[in-house]
Amino acid sequence: MDMIQASLNELHETAALFDAYRQFYGQAADLSAATSFIEQRFLLGDSAIFLAKNASGEAIGFVQLYPSFSSVAMKRTWILNDLFVSASNRQRGVAKALLNHVELFAQASAAQAIRLATAVSNSPAKALYETLGYENMSAFEHYSKSI
Repeated sequence: MDMIQASLNELHETAALFDAYRQFYGQAADLSAATSFIEQRFLLGDSAIFLAKNASGEAIGFVQLYPSFSSVAMKRTWILNDLFVSASNRQRGVAKALLNHVELFAQASAAQAIRLATAVSNSPAKALYETLGYENMSAFEHYSKSI
């Protein structure tokens, strides 16, 4: 399995995975909108997207990170916002490989941390994160307000 940082060259395969990811979370299929959204991320350079590719070169999973900063630590942090593996490739170590690649990327950028959130009910993901050293930050309560 190969890990690559996606660019405009991988727009269509990245967008297809992104559209499937959104459908997984109950959104209607909209490949055109997914393609436009991912294209903007590439053009603006406001996220980092990595693809997992199988031996045939097919993109089978992706992860998307958004940059942030810790004012207290005065260092970069990465928000792991999206992680998805195609249904036929789950339980094969793809998500773990993507997460390991993200960690190397974060270390190379001198980041202080990688932050992520997952559904309380997502036991398989939580188990994977904890196996890889992620800790539940129960000392903080996170809030959100829709605009």
